[in-house]
Amino acid sequence: MVKAPSNKPPSAASPDPMPARIEPCLALLVDEPPKGSDWVFEVKLDGYRLAVHIEPGRVRVITRGGYDWTERFPTIADDARLLAVETAILDGEAVVLDEKGRSDFGMLQRALGRLPSPYEASAVIFYVFDLLYLDGRDLRRLPLRHRRRLLKPLVAGCEGAIRLSEEVEANGEEFLRIACAHGLEGIIAKHREKPYRSGRGDSWQKITCTRRDSFLIVGYEPSVVPGAIGPLLLAARKGDELVYVGDCGTGWSRQEAVKLRDLLEGIVTKSPAVSVRRKNAIFIEPVLVADVEYRTWTDGGKLRRPSLKGIRERADGVQIFDLSAG
Repeated sequence: MVKAPSNKPPSAASPDPMPARIEPCLALLVDEPPKGSDWVFEVKLDGYRLAVHIEPGRVRVITRGGYDWTERFPTIADDARLLAVETAILDGEAVVLDEKGRSDFGMLQRALGRLPSPYEASAVIFYVFDLLYLDGRDLRRLPLRHRRRLLKPLVAGCEGAIRLSEEVEANGEEFLRIACAHGLEGIIAKHREKPYRSGRGDSWQKITCTRRDSFLIVGYEPSVVPGAIGPLLLAARKGDELVYVGDCGTGWSRQEAVKLRDLLEGIVTKSPAVSVRRKNAIFIEPVLVADVEYRTWTDGGKLRRPSLKGIRERADGVQIFDLSAG
């Protein structure tokens, strides 16, 4: 019987040690898509960046900040055990899709139990877009097109908790226009000839339909609705300091507002993290990060039309918007 060809990379004289953790490659925010045949595009997903480490006898699901969240993503871990590999590191994004097939960070948080929701953990999908290690070989030195060629046979056709994030060869400007017209967050451009580099660099670029950044929640105002919550007070970094950048009063339901107030009341402080005069403000410890979508900045340095998309823990290594870098 003829043996089917293997999708595994050729064996090296000695295997590369499997990294315990790899700092993720981060996309650089740019104003318009790059041009040229060396660039491929993906839909920008709205979820948690994860690395899935598959080893003999165990699977680990690691967050961008290096935390082990395997227990929070049981269906991803279970499906990873079924892949035809001995060792591997998959790079991707965990999401929950809305009724139109768009990733929604708020729905993901509710599926993970942060807020009341009809969604269960089984609704979470891990879209894999890169393969960093496979059966004794570190693939980061290889160009993206080669890594993707090794990745596709592993997950292409999978319809469970682990799926392939599809690449699109297209005109970047046209792809962005279509993505925005369908209510998506934006697109990611990747240079197919570049190796994998941890940290933020220009070989991966993100182009958004609206601006979206992370800000610290430093306080809130009570709502006129008993037990609920009013606007969240937000801050950005400016060097080593925190600067107030306005408030955000939309992006959550009435039921979520009650739960959010319960969460914030547990971290109230008498020592404000920023200097701001708000008569009814209640200040909190700056340990939570708001993912905020907004149009632009006002002349006074405040966010214009911000809307809350989700809340993360500062301890997970989220990059807070830095005014001095803007």
